[in-house]
Amino acid sequence: MDERRDERVEWRVEGFDEVRELGRGAHGRVVLARHATAGTPVAVKYLTGTSPTDLERLRGEAVLLGRVTDPHVARLYQFVRGDGGAAIVMEAVDGVPLRRVLDEHGALGPEASLVVLKGSLRGLAAAHAVGVVHRDYKPANVIVRADGLSKLIDFGIAAPAGEGGRSGTPAYMPPEQWKGQPATSTADVYAATCVFFECVTGRRPYRAADRAALRAEHLSAPIPVDEVPEQVRPLLLAGMAKDPEQRPAGALLLLEELERAARAGYGRDWEQRGVRALASAAAALAVLFPLAASAGTAGAAGAAGAAGAGGAAAGGGAAGGGAAAAGTGGGILATVGGKAALAVAGTVLVAGAAGGAVALSNGGGDGADPATGTVKIVAQNETLKDLPVAVRAQYASITGYRDPRVQETLNRALRAPLDYHIRWMRSATKTMLANAEFKSECVGNSTVNTTAKLGLAGPKLVSALYTFDGKTCMPSDGTLPGWAVSVDLVTGRALTAADILKPEALTASGVRTLFARLTGTEQGFWGADGCMGQELAPRDFAPAERGDPTAGPPPPAATVFLAPDHFEVNYSVEGSACVHDTLRAPYGKVRDLIAPGIAKLLPS
Repeated sequence: MDERRDERVEWRVEGFDEVRELGRGAHGRVVLARHATAGTPVAVKYLTGTSPTDLERLRGEAVLLGRVTDPHVARLYQFVRGDGGAAIVMEAVDGVPLRRVLDEHGALGPEASLVVLKGSLRGLAAAHAVGVVHRDYKPANVIVRADGLSKLIDFGIAAPAGEGGRSGTPAYMPPEQWKGQPATSTADVYAATCVFFECVTGRRPYRAADRAALRAEHLSAPIPVDEVPEQVRPLLLAGMAKDPEQRPAGALLLLEELERAARAGYGRDWEQRGVRALASAAAALAVLFPLAASAGTAGAAGAAGAAGAGGAAAGGGAAGGGAAAAGTGGGILATVGGKAALAVAGTVLVAGAAGGAVALSNGGGDGADPATGTVKIVAQNETLKDLPVAVRAQYASITGYRDPRVQETLNRALRAPLDYHIRWMRSATKTMLANAEFKSECVGNSTVNTTAKLGLAGPKLVSALYTFDGKTCMPSDGTLPGWAVSVDLVTGRALTAADILKPEALTASGVRTLFARLTGTEQGFWGADGCMGQELAPRDFAPAERGDPTAGPPPPAATVFLAPDHFEVNYSVEGSACVHDTLRAPYGKVRDLIAPGIAKLLPS
């Protein structure tokens, strides 16, 4: 990869178009960029002021990290040497630093904190497996996405130092790092446990005002287990042991202890509740998604919708932490701006920083004045009066539309996936209670767990994606197909695949062409030994032929979601054994297969 200089004599990595700068600090700058041909968003970190020895060490670590494919670690694509230093091209995670979430909300509670720790331990274990120690694990280096998944960034890259240096962040450094001893995998375990303490309590474990006193606390002060719930105290005692040999030998061993403690203390559903709590805590930061900010209003709509759907708000993602945080001390978004999202009673308004609503077209041609309205993700929490069914759901909703009749039609179409899930769960629960054998096994409520996120939002259409993860009152799951829905803002009509794709794209050869251009998220899903023995077919986009007659027509197996920056097919079938795959491609890769009227509404 070649390099070139810009007018400010700041070199850039060739082959990427810079979108905007995310942050700048003592060690360089971080930019959001897109691949010049594929359009894929990436984060590029330009590191300056590093010695040749440090650069060579970083190059070696980059090679190792490039082999890590764990979902909890931001992917590292390339390490580039240039006249001005070095650059790291890596995955741009559409998320916000955990630091910002904690600053906004304080304590997250035990279950959400356990989710953070679990994801971090998985990511650290993947890095340790290839021989890389993070050395600077802290909240600014944990990015939380809209779906609650967390990713680690900045594996010792933001602040280059020798293995025996004091290069970590003082609040989370283990005793051996304070002493200048080599940092091993147990150092990361210590730091992750310190951050876990902060997530649970809203405070750091040791809070001395000056560096010398803080060092003394980390070296000899008792572990503050009395400040956390009894259920998680064993984790603190293990992970924060002063002697590294007394800690779990690796992240996976602490993860095993976490699983045991979480199940014993908070039940089998602890993780599901924790993910939702973590996502909800971050919702107020939705407009800080880096990809949303670069995409304008429509992108902000998608980001805010995702956050309201139980997702964590976003910031600089993998583009973030390190270099930017080093200069600002406030995480990667410290230079982007303050709180710009509106969050009221769990509802995230889809709006720009100015606070206005997304403009929704009311028809009348291109010259007509648009009708303004607000697209938002709304929560529904209730227990049905006639059946033991608890609804813990989210759905997309439009308010403030000029024509109330069209608004009603729009909202009926946008709510259709949730309404179907409720009808299905009602029917399943009623059937179980009517059966003497099943009734004895029905304990507690059936639960409708539905999350939603927004894609494109205005001026002519709104797209939303629903995922379902429920349970029935007896020991069986209530997992249902995922369902993407797009609505025409002029007529209020729900758009089918036949409306979104060209007719020839839904022929056998057309679907094969589409499938070949899409990238799935589930390895082996479509192979001979996978859940699906063959590729997508035209029938997958048609309404399902069978279903519960009392629940109404089920969705097609494959539904199209128009995300802010990419085309997506959500393939989902009933049951937990073979739940779903998500097939994606940049719009530029499939634009020729999309109906002209829809294609002109998509981002370039």
